[in-house]
Amino acid sequence: MTQLPVADGPDVRRYAMRILRRHPGALALTVLLFAGASLAGLAAPRLIGDLVEAVGHGATPRTVDTTVVAIAAFVLVQAVLFRYARLAAARFGEMILAELREEFVDRVLALPLSTVERAGTGDLLTRSSRDVDALSRAVRMGVPTTLVAIVALILALGALALVSPALTLLCVLTVPPLVIVTRWYLRRAPAGYLRENAAYSDITDGLAETVEGARTIEALHLAQRRRERTDRDISRSWAAERYTLFLRTMWFPVVETSYALPMAAVLLGGGLFYSHGWVTLGQVTAATLYARQIVDPLDDLLSWVDELQVGGASLARLLGVAAVTDDRTPTGRVPAGEEIVAADVRYAYRAGRDVLHGVSLRVAPGERLAIVGPSGAGKSTIGRLLAGIHPPRTGSVTLGGVDLTALPLDTLRGHVALVTQEHHVFVGTVRENLVLARPAAPPADVAAALAAVDALDWVTALPDGLDTVVGSGGYALSAAQAQQLALARLVLADPHTLVLDEATSLLDPRAARHLERSLAAVLHGRTVIAIAHRLHTAHDADRVAVVEDGRVTELGRHDDLVAADGPYAALWSSWHGTPTRVSR
Repeated sequence: MTQLPVADGPDVRRYAMRILRRHPGALALTVLLFAGASLAGLAAPRLIGDLVEAVGHGATPRTVDTTVVAIAAFVLVQAVLFRYARLAAARFGEMILAELREEFVDRVLALPLSTVERAGTGDLLTRSSRDVDALSRAVRMGVPTTLVAIVALILALGALALVSPALTLLCVLTVPPLVIVTRWYLRRAPAGYLRENAAYSDITDGLAETVEGARTIEALHLAQRRRERTDRDISRSWAAERYTLFLRTMWFPVVETSYALPMAAVLLGGGLFYSHGWVTLGQVTAATLYARQIVDPLDDLLSWVDELQVGGASLARLLGVAAVTDDRTPTGRVPAGEEIVAADVRYAYRAGRDVLHGVSLRVAPGERLAIVGPSGAGKSTIGRLLAGIHPPRTGSVTLGGVDLTALPLDTLRGHVALVTQEHHVFVGTVRENLVLARPAAPPADVAAALAAVDALDWVTALPDGLDTVVGSGGYALSAAQAQQLALARLVLADPHTLVLDEATSLLDPRAARHLERSLAAVLHGRTVIAIAHRLHTAHDADRVAVVEDGRVTELGRHDDLVAADGPYAALWSSWHGTPTRVSR
C-alpha cells in the first residue's frame, strides 16, 4: 500500500491564513472581546499598586473603599466580556471546523478510485477519523485559547511597560532560554507527529486487512504472518510515539521552569531599583502583579503549542489529499457513439510488473461480452479499464472515439458503470440507498428497478418497506440483499454500458441465474460486459473473451469456441464436469 501525499508547512500556513480571512468579522469580534476582557483584567494590578502607594502616604478609608469597588467592577466587566468572548471563539472555531470537514469530504470524494485502491483503507480511515479528531480539538480549543493567550500577553507586557520600562526589560531578558528550547522543539515536532500518524495508518490498514480477510488467513494458515506484520507496525508506532515523547520531556521541564523567571526577575530587580529610589513601591507592586499575569497566558500559549503541532500535522495530512494528481484530463470532446475500444492496452499495479500485455478489444453498442478465465488472469483489471476506473499504462481505451480519461467523471458514469461483488450499504433508508444515482427517481421507477433484480418482494416485506433504515445500526441486510440493492441502483442510474464484475457472485447459482435472466430483459439494448466464473453467463453472451496471463487468448461466440477445442472448451468441460478434450 502507498501513503497518500502530505502537504508541506508553507501550504498548511497559507491554507490556515486563507480560511481565517474568510471570516474577518467573526475573527475581529472574537479578538476584540478577548482584548476587552484582558484590558479589564489589567485594571486591578494598577489599582492595587496605586492603593499601596496611597497607603504609604496616608490613604483614607474612602480611598480604600473606592479602590475595592473599582476592582470589583472591573472584575465583573472582565467576567462578562470573557464569557461572550469564549462564546464567539467557540462559534468561530466550529465554523472553521465545519468548513475543514466539508472540504476534506469533497477532496476524498474527488480522489481517483485507482488512487484509493492503491492507498488502501487504513490511510484514508486514519485521516478521516484520528486526524479529523485531532484537528477538531486544535480548532475548537487550541485556536481560541491561543488567541486569548496572545492578546493577553501583549496587553500585559504593554501595561508592564507603562508602569516601568526598566522592569519590563528585566522581564523580557528571561525569555531567551524559553525561545531557544521552543525553537528546538518546533524544528523537530512536525516531522515527528507526521511519522506518528503515518505509523498509526499502517496499524489501521493492517488490522482492517486482517479482519476483512480473516477466513482467507485462516484457510491459508497465515495467522502467524499477520501477527508478525502487526507486531512490526506496532513497533514502528511505538518508536514514533517514543520520539515525540522525548521531545516533550525535553521541552516541558524547561518551559515549566521558565514560568517563574519573569516574576522572579521583576521582584529582585524591583527590590534593587526601589532601594536606589528608581521606582516606587506602588510600581514594584503593579509590575509584580503584571509579571504574574504574564505567566498564565504564556502557560496557555506554550501548553497549546504541542496540541497545535498535532493539529498541524493532521491538517497537513488532510490537505495532502488535494495534492493527489487527477488521473483524467477532460478535453470537452463528446463521444460519437457508445462503442468501446481497447487498443494494445498494458497496465501495471507496480512499476515494471505489467499484469496486462497488449490487450485489444472492441465492444459494439448493445453487445453482450463475457470475459472468462482462471483466477488472477487479469479479468477484473480489464473490466476496470473498460469502465474507466484505471487509465492504461500504455495503449488506449476509448468510448465513441474519446479516451475514457478525457471524459469528466460525471459524464463517464452516464455512459459506463461498474458493479462488483463488493457492495456497501449506506446508513439511511432503502429508498435513499437506491436513488443515490438518480435522486429524483419517481416511486414507479424505484419499484421497477427492485422488481428487475428480484428484490421487490423482500423489500416490501421489511418493517417499514422502502423507508426501513439499513446500514450500520439499522436493519441488517444479507450480502445477497446488499448485492441486489446495488444492481437495482444500477438499473436506476440507466447507463448505456455496464461492466459486471462477478456482480451476482453472492447469490446462490439458481437465484443468480434467475436474476441474470430478469436483468437481461431490463438491460436489452445496452452494452453489457460481464466478468464471471459461472460460465452460463458466457453461454448467453454474444461473444466470449478468454483471458490468460494478462492476454486475450480467444475471442468469439460460445459455440465456435467450444468447437475450436481450445482453452475455452477446457473451461466449459471443467464447468460441466466432463472430460477435457483439448489437445495440446
